[in-house]
Amino acid sequence: MKVVIDTNVLVSGLIKPGSPPELILLLVLNDQVNLYISGDIFQEYGQVLSRGKFGKYLNSKRIKTFLSEIKERAVEINPQVAVHLIKEDPADNKFLECALEANADFFITGNKRHFPFKKFHKTRIVTPVEFLSMITNLL
Repeated sequence: MKVVIDTNVLVSGLIKPGSPPELILLLVLNDQVNLYISGDIFQEYGQVLSRGKFGKYLNSKRIKTFLSEIKERAVEINPQVAVHLIKEDPADNKFLECALEANADFFITGNKRHFPFKKFHKTRIVTPVEFLSMITNLL
């Protein structure tokens, strides 16, 4: 199963133990789902996790170790098609570009404001809770 994970899900998974986002990260880290990233997505992961506001939850060693694990397990791709669907925050289009290039099954996001639609090409756009409920019988 191919997934693309929005940065907000990644952050929530790291700072909220026992949460649906954390369960999704565990699926990735245990190689039960295949995470797809682009260089831009990986860069955003690192930049956001390094923000001072997360310092009370994450120290630099934990961030470095986690990013190293993600880099090791994720399939990094180079999207060939530019997407211009998200107008409110054009940088979010990188997630759709990655999903399109990967032919991902799911894009998991907590940001339904920027991603109000249910599908983008073959990729279903779901919240962490929706994703977990959909795959419960598949794993």
